[in-house]
Amino acid sequence: MRIVIIASGSRGDVEPYVALGKGLRAAGHVVRLVTHRDFESLVTSHGLDFWPVEGSVQDVAQSMAALIENGNFLAILAKMGKEAQRGALALTSASLAACQGMELIVAGIGGVFVGVAIAEKLGLPLLQAYYIPFTPTRAYPAFVIPKPPSALGTLPNRLSYQVARQMMWQAFRSADKAARREVLGLPAAPFFGPFSSDCVRGQPILYGYSPAVIPPPADWGADIHVTGYWFLDPAEDWTPDPALTDFLAAGPPPVYVGFGSMSSRNPQATANLILDALARTGQRGIIHAGWGGLRRADLPGSVLMVDGVPFSWLFPRVAAVVHHGGAGTTSAGLRAGVPSVVVPFFGDQPFWGQRVADLGVGPAPIPRKKLTAERLAQAIQTAVTDPAMRQRAADLGSKIRAEDGVGNAVAVVEKIGHR
Repeated sequence: MRIVIIASGSRGDVEPYVALGKGLRAAGHVVRLVTHRDFESLVTSHGLDFWPVEGSVQDVAQSMAALIENGNFLAILAKMGKEAQRGALALTSASLAACQGMELIVAGIGGVFVGVAIAEKLGLPLLQAYYIPFTPTRAYPAFVIPKPPSALGTLPNRLSYQVARQMMWQAFRSADKAARREVLGLPAAPFFGPFSSDCVRGQPILYGYSPAVIPPPADWGADIHVTGYWFLDPAEDWTPDPALTDFLAAGPPPVYVGFGSMSSRNPQATANLILDALARTGQRGIIHAGWGGLRRADLPGSVLMVDGVPFSWLFPRVAAVVHHGGAGTTSAGLRAGVPSVVVPFFGDQPFWGQRVADLGVGPAPIPRKKLTAERLAQAIQTAVTDPAMRQRAADLGSKIRAEDGVGNAVAVVEKIGHR
């Protein structure tokens, strides 16, 4: 089949779709991946056709540093809605060009609205592919909605998905309307969103996470597939920096600390807080600079600052991982079988932080706006010394490593081609 994948967001948002595309390509399909120029080398290094979207996701994230660090999801959505109006035309134009002559569109939260519009324009089917629950269920609430009181039963859980969908749709509705009109020549989508569009009706839905982490709810139908994670391992020619391998060999496994694409208003203060927490626990550390631009001119010999390192290589070599709770980083930590300390900023991050705690493979999450050196040190100490927690993390990692998420997802896609 000829397949287009539309992926937008941070690196952690895009990586699973690169892994999925790589698996589809290995199975003999033609795959085009539409994403921002920030990720050109990521896409092309794994042999996929890259269709660029103008603009930089990193620039947008850095412009929203204060909002992100404060964690107000509604304010972030409002800001993202304004940014979407600037970027929707570019994303739609690039996706429309990529979809010419293709047979199937694949998209998740970052590209589903654009994907639906183009699928309607070209008469193509759309396969929804997510890495966090987005289909209504009574089992648990949507990722941006607080857990309702148990006395209310399970119905509020299911209703929470309608609320979450509307929060996202209404923030992007005006951008979607402009893209439909100016690029596609289509009328506006329904006021409450295109969730029941003909292009998705009757199509399966993929969920790229482990059933050992979030079991499939009993009220989901047979057309909804929890496949296992879509992991992207390093390109074959990747080799670690000798400074990193020397550091790892020079002492006991360190603690990894990194907040990915989450920008910081004061990177120096954040770096100082991390160093203070590591010193309190006596742990060696690896700090990932990330989009937050964390920098420290005079690091102690027990700490190494790194830029991009594949988590699949690094995390099995550390004692614990401290991160923001993005879906990609969370899955990498769980796969490695080491405890996680989650410091969520916004969006789906609190959901993953709570899931880590509920599974017993990490301490309770620490919201970014409540992060202190003392709290971080206490959490790190628990993560590196609690034997039961470490065993649970190791056992879960073994289960995840035994799964073939990409292979399972490819099998579902290929059934579409045989209909």
